[in-house]
Amino acid sequence: MSHLYRSAVHARIAKLPDLPQTEGDEEDEAADSLGSLPPSMGPPLLQKFLNRQGRGRRSGQPNPIFAPISAAGFFDQALQISVPESGLEFRVYYTPSKSDNGTVIVCHHGAGWSGLTYAAFAKEVARVGKGECGVLSFDCRAHGKTTTLELRTEPEDLSIDILTHDLVNLIVTVFPDVEKSPTLLLVGHSLGGSAIVRACPLLQAKKYKITGVTVIDVVEEFTLEALPMMHSLLDSRPDGFQSQEDAVEWHIRTHVIRNVDSARISVPSIIMKNVGTSEPPYIWRTPLRITAPYWDSWFTGLSGMFLAARTARLLVLAGTERLDKELMIGQMQGKFQLTVIPNVGHMVQEDDPTYLAEVLIEFWQRNERVVVGVKKVGEL
Repeated sequence: MSHLYRSAVHARIAKLPDLPQTEGDEEDEAADSLGSLPPSMGPPLLQKFLNRQGRGRRSGQPNPIFAPISAAGFFDQALQISVPESGLEFRVYYTPSKSDNGTVIVCHHGAGWSGLTYAAFAKEVARVGKGECGVLSFDCRAHGKTTTLELRTEPEDLSIDILTHDLVNLIVTVFPDVEKSPTLLLVGHSLGGSAIVRACPLLQAKKYKITGVTVIDVVEEFTLEALPMMHSLLDSRPDGFQSQEDAVEWHIRTHVIRNVDSARISVPSIIMKNVGTSEPPYIWRTPLRITAPYWDSWFTGLSGMFLAARTARLLVLAGTERLDKELMIGQMQGKFQLTVIPNVGHMVQEDDPTYLAEVLIEFWQRNERVVVGVKKVGEL
């Protein structure tokens, strides 16, 4: 729930199988006619950018400075993977590790977002990690370009158990041979954090090697206390946008995302053309109000499950967010690594993908390539 969640909180205090590339509806991933991004994807000087942008722009015209950027240069593959166990065809973005014994960072996005929220981060992981770590990101159920295998009339079940098993089923499909599977580093933002900590023991029971879990910017106690304010905050969101550029600009100007380049990649994937009426031309792919019945279940028990994970644990927070009591005790006991990234909002992976990539690579190196006699993060 991205910016809405943070606003509410502050108000209160291996290789893929040989699968074909998808064809047809692929403008977003296939052609990169707008050019490549700068070598570093760190946060730009946002206010200076906004002050100078739009000069000479004709009134009512989409602002080209916010034009979409193709994801083609950020992942090696964009695939549709059929997973009958979940009844879904997942949209998956994947860059494999270049090392035979490498690790794949499996990324789960938050509510309302898509796998492309990790696009800039994936590019930085490849650069910082020199290709030794791959990245797999996907659109979860009822999000992005993930679709059902059969036509359904009833609303999607977005309960946390369903989302967790979707993740497990996808991993089993992508890496069916456990012996040949790369080690996995599970990363989840907001809702995605809840899914990955629950998926961890299920994957370990199937003998997958999990080198660590990373939860990005969600703390159980404060999230649950903020949920009653979510509906009023949703009232402030527009129903749609006049263009993709307008959608990107809204996310930047309202500080939902603070990195213009990343927003130009991710935001077009969370809106779609409005085929029912001419106004507004673009609407949300996943209206957050439809997820309201699941909000409590998503986050209840998150802190305890995170601390109970039988692997290295990393909690990444934005700014100076507080820990709840359970996490505070766990931190004092050395049960997890805590990293606070400055000058970012809730969309940490978009606002400063370079910093986050450096943190994750260091975490991976410490726990995957542990020296004899040196304890992993969380080991007592």
